[in-house]
Amino acid sequence: MTVVEIPGSKSITARALFLAAAAHGRSTLVRPLASDDTEAFVEGLGALGYRVEQGTSEWSIDGAPAGPPFELADVFTRDGATTSRFLPVLAATGSGRYGFDSSAQMRRRPMAPLTRALRELGSVLEFGGEGDHHPMTVHATGLAGGRVRLDAGTSSQFLTALLLAGPLMRDGLTVEVTDLVSEPYVAITTAMMHAFGIDVVQEGRTYRVEPGTYRAGRYEIEPDASSASYFFAAAALLGESITVPGLGPGVLQGDFAFVDVLARMGAHVEKRAGSTTVTGTGKLSGITVNMRDVSDTMPTLAAIAPFADGPTRIVDVANTRVKECDRLDACATNLRAMGVQVDTGPDWIEIQPGTPRPAEVRCFGDHRIAMAFAVAGLRTPGTTLDDPQCVKKTFPTFHTVLADVQRSFGGAGGQRYVAAARR
Repeated sequence: MTVVEIPGSKSITARALFLAAAAHGRSTLVRPLASDDTEAFVEGLGALGYRVEQGTSEWSIDGAPAGPPFELADVFTRDGATTSRFLPVLAATGSGRYGFDSSAQMRRRPMAPLTRALRELGSVLEFGGEGDHHPMTVHATGLAGGRVRLDAGTSSQFLTALLLAGPLMRDGLTVEVTDLVSEPYVAITTAMMHAFGIDVVQEGRTYRVEPGTYRAGRYEIEPDASSASYFFAAAALLGESITVPGLGPGVLQGDFAFVDVLARMGAHVEKRAGSTTVTGTGKLSGITVNMRDVSDTMPTLAAIAPFADGPTRIVDVANTRVKECDRLDACATNLRAMGVQVDTGPDWIEIQPGTPRPAEVRCFGDHRIAMAFAVAGLRTPGTTLDDPQCVKKTFPTFHTVLADVQRSFGGAGGQRYVAAARR
């Protein structure tokens, strides 16, 4: 059995940074994720005037419940969707002029439901290019709050950003959600808000937050379940056993349910308090699975699906077309390059069993495509990535950890793959 230590959750780290910044007093985050996305978030907080001290395993943040300490700031959010969506909302709760811009990739990603809601809640926004996209300027005078309707069918981050800011609004916030994807991520948000002293009342698809002040404190970050999916998949694919400490029953992250998908395919899954072990049985079965709520793990499943004994059909994942890239098309493109038969539709992909051949994987600048097909490369020596370093977005040490895991299994294919991927 191989034990793999997974870095902290990106989603939880981003939410914890927002909550700590909005809280009264100093908060300490334990084992936060250090990656390109979270560094962009920290830099953005610094530009807005928040004090963040970063140690090796703990970060401390001095909160400012009235909004950003600075009245003028320009923030570059890089590729980070959470940074690009959360920080403008945080800025809107203060008083001043705050400019935001992002990478070309992030400029293309949707924000309209969020920016429209912000305007309805009392914010004045100015766009420097395409409307409802970065670059944008927030002319902040605080948020009045009140009631708003929101379409979160493209990203649950729109709802999360508003809920996090809800207690900072003068009249509190009521959000009526007309559509919602990745609902478990909203559960992460409400649980973390509770940990910082604010409760969200939910009735169906309506969420209510009263005005209030977050309570600073010490908060421990879970290992990233999405990142763990690659190693759990490797165990299932290769007939090996991998244990990930820190993930077990009761974790906040919905993507932990990916292990249940692997169990349906034939892997043995053992969940214990404080850890989970996945053991491959030497056989994978094709399945049909709805991954609407765990869509970040869709590429992981797609990459190992050709090694199953029957077709694998993944449905209800339209939102994966507006991530860092169109992930449905990216998966299909790479699988076809490996000689695998694939069909896709607006919100689904079906992958036939086969024997993938080595190919250069097109990552499309997307960390999840790179990591998913790295796992497939363990069974297809000679596979390479055209952009291996895009994994720095969420898991900078991924290639090193994967190589160590592969060596622990005693095979050579993965070692050749990792060397080729890092050329």
